[in-house]
Amino acid sequence: MSCSDDTTTPNDALDTLDTLDDAVAAAAFRRLARLLQHRSDAANIDLMGLAGFCRNCLGDWIAEAGAMDKETGRAIVHGMPTGDWKARFQVAATPEQLARMEESMAKNP
Repeated sequence: MSCSDDTTTPNDALDTLDTLDDAVAAAAFRRLARLLQHRSDAANIDLMGLAGFCRNCLGDWIAEAGAMDKETGRAIVHGMPTGDWKARFQVAATPEQLARMEESMAKNP
C-alpha cells in the first residue's frame, strides 16, 4: 500500500473521524501543516520511516480530495513549490533511512 491509498479501517462502525465537525478537522489539519512547514528539520524520509506518511503524502491526499494536481496539493503542505522546498531542505536519504521507510510502509493498511 502506498501512503496515498485511502482504505477503511476494521472498526469503521466505531470510526468517529467522519463525525468530526469539518471546521474542527480543518483547524487541526492547518495546525499540522503549519507545524510541518516550521519543522523543516523533520525530513520526509524520517517521517516515512516513523509514521508511514510524509508531507508529500499529505499533499497528495489534499490533491485527491480537492480534485487538483499533486504539485498543487504538495505546495500547500510545503508552503512553497515542492522543488523550492527540496532545494532548501531535502538531503539524500541514507540506506538506513530507506530501510526504515520500507519497513514502516509495510505496516500501512
